[in-house]
Amino acid sequence: MKNLEEIINKITPVDQKAMEEAWKCWDSLCKPLRGLGWLEEVLVQIAGIYGTSCPHPDKRAVVIMGADNGVVEEGVTQTDSSVTIQVLENMGDQLSTACVMCSLAGCELFPVNIGALTDGRHPRIQNRVVRHGTGNIARGPAMSREECMQAVLTGADIVCGLKKEGYNLIVTGEMGIGNTTTSSACASVLFGQDAETVTGRGAGLSTEGLERKVQTIKKAIEVNRPDPEDALDVISKIGGLDIAGMVGCYLGAAYCRMPILIDGFISAISAYLAAMLCGTAKEYMICTHCSAEPASRLVVERLGMKAPLQAGMHLGEGTGAIMALSMIDQALNVYYHLATWDGGKVEAYTHQV
Repeated sequence: MKNLEEIINKITPVDQKAMEEAWKCWDSLCKPLRGLGWLEEVLVQIAGIYGTSCPHPDKRAVVIMGADNGVVEEGVTQTDSSVTIQVLENMGDQLSTACVMCSLAGCELFPVNIGALTDGRHPRIQNRVVRHGTGNIARGPAMSREECMQAVLTGADIVCGLKKEGYNLIVTGEMGIGNTTTSSACASVLFGQDAETVTGRGAGLSTEGLERKVQTIKKAIEVNRPDPEDALDVISKIGGLDIAGMVGCYLGAAYCRMPILIDGFISAISAYLAAMLCGTAKEYMICTHCSAEPASRLVVERLGMKAPLQAGMHLGEGTGAIMALSMIDQALNVYYHLATWDGGKVEAYTHQV
């Protein structure tokens, strides 16, 4: 894969003319103007990404970045690290929640092992391991800056490879025990918020476990002192390989001019970090839902985006974004099949000042 600077320099804005044409198409349909809200907006955005007012995001890939986090040693999770690789194996066998949802959403799931403690055995798992698990952020950095860069480039490379295979829409997802701890640590630093404000129970922590998690995040920030203005410094010191890999996915999608769906909290933190590296990459990101994690809404707001789904989900694996694909399908269905004003024999509505 190319170096990061070259990728960023070749990311260009979406096509405004195609977006204008898509809005004209929406306005020609027999319904209240802008009546479908986000459904109209997202299709116009996709039109701008593809550079055509007739977009067809019909070959979809769900990229799951799997990695282990050394901070699990601090007792901040309900389960141990062995679950990470097991779920990736389950994804290989089409047994995970995301896999079941993919069967209805018309997409294919690609499990990527970017940093689990062991290699995946299933042939469907892509073993792109940068290192086997990160360091314990409560005692030192998660990884070196060079490893962080390698993980980002790996994510971009995977997305660009999928583009070559004909995929034209990417869904982000992750699997990594301990990654709500690293994501909350990143949110605390990036947004200047107390650890208590941005930290949740993850996959089901007790009240005692939540307090331990909060204290661990505070310690990690104190030990590592990440620079909130330097995305790679934040990731390498208190983040994770799954986060770094997803950052690369966002940049790779923008480079390849593909829409990429943001899932929940961890995916959104990764999107924010990618936008720090390249603001234009945000134009290719589609926010799908606001998870139940405390900082999720804050990240969405800081991204300047809207989350159409508010379903209390906090499962990860890209499940919220997969769910949103059904909404995008409805938008496409109406866009291509609804009668025009003439066809519906109704006088056209006009925009009122």
